[in-house]
Amino acid sequence: MSLMMRFLVCLTVLPTLVAAAEKPNIIIIMADDLGYGDISPYDGWIETPHLEQMAAEGTRLTDYHSAGNVCSPTRAALMTGRYQQRAGIPGVVFADPKRAEHEHGLQDVEVTIAEEFREGGYATGMFGKWHLGYYPKYNPVRNGFDVFKGYVSGNIDFISHYDQAGNFDWWHQDKPFDEAGYVTHLIDRHSLDFIKQNKDKPFFLYLPHEAPHYPFQRPDDPGLRKEGLGAAADWARQKGVQQEEIRERYQVMVEEMDKNVGHVLALLKELKLDEKTFVFFCSDNGAAGKWGDNSPLRGAKGSNWEGGHRVPAIAWWPGTIPAGQTTDQLAITFDLMPTMLSAAGLEIPTERQLDGMNLLSILTGQRSTVERTLVWNGKAVRQGEWKLMLNGKGGDKVALYNLQEDLSEKTNLADQHPELVEQLKQVAQEWQADIDATMTPQP
Repeated sequence: MSLMMRFLVCLTVLPTLVAAAEKPNIIIIMADDLGYGDISPYDGWIETPHLEQMAAEGTRLTDYHSAGNVCSPTRAALMTGRYQQRAGIPGVVFADPKRAEHEHGLQDVEVTIAEEFREGGYATGMFGKWHLGYYPKYNPVRNGFDVFKGYVSGNIDFISHYDQAGNFDWWHQDKPFDEAGYVTHLIDRHSLDFIKQNKDKPFFLYLPHEAPHYPFQRPDDPGLRKEGLGAAADWARQKGVQQEEIRERYQVMVEEMDKNVGHVLALLKELKLDEKTFVFFCSDNGAAGKWGDNSPLRGAKGSNWEGGHRVPAIAWWPGTIPAGQTTDQLAITFDLMPTMLSAAGLEIPTERQLDGMNLLSILTGQRSTVERTLVWNGKAVRQGEWKLMLNGKGGDKVALYNLQEDLSEKTNLADQHPELVEQLKQVAQEWQADIDATMTPQP
């Protein structure tokens, strides 16, 4: 059996644990650019009491990774249950219409997690960041969501709602809608309304927050951007602001997002939906540069080092997922689709090749961890405790790390294990050939 075949076999979907008649609600909450060392459940510098509560009442994942090291790719992986490269979204879908990638988006041939839930009888809602296409044909309501209120670009002014290219970017469904409010607070309000409106039927709710992505704005800060003046305004208005103040703004942004987590959990308990609801919290990639904290990991957003893609993740489902536990199962964004569908007793789609693994029996403690192989951008390969890095920024051209002993990726062991290096190189080559053969074309 080839290395690629072994790679695919290890991703075989595990049996469904929940009968279809007991359909739970599903909520995915995704932070934007939140680092592994940012929040208190991971011994971080920002006190997030509601995420702490979620971890205390659920299971914390210590080896969970974003599929991409920047925004759009991870979101494509989440929506499709596949490597983002298969969907033709290996990098950022840019707001600037002069960039070729501005034309890209989630194509009709892709089968999304929202489409599967809607077909399975779920109400589906999304509030927040899309970043998988700017044109109406790519809108969330055309990708399985009954309700969408949010923005389609990579980031917007938290107050004025203009994107980085200076275009107004706040939508209700597929129409621009001028709705005043701080972005995090709008996501909060709409998410709670959706839960209340659908409390008597199963629902799938996706809450992709903007926090703590720039522009760094607190609820009482002024708007920075306006029509025709996008991201340049962020830096022009914040020029000269001390890093300590930026960090304070970053902290407040995370704290505001944490409040939404608390509101969601509290409402579920108030409505007696807590034991019927599977909530998963994660980040789309590591923290960016000097603003956030990826400690003790090396690297940051945009890199294939651990700091670029190992991120916080918490699974919460009272009565089903054990409280106060941790798991070191190697997991990744595209695992959520098969895991959530299995939890709902829905069939796994066969129209498109899925790459994700069903984590449900591991999260519930009914199965021990599974060794698997994962690849990031054809440049990093993880197999068990070993990680191969190829052309890592600031590192050797070829490097091998034992993450169990060296989580910070400081000691290159490639010379001591040449056969393993060649084996993992072959995995990367076979992965790339497979991606090239299956990639969805973009316009």
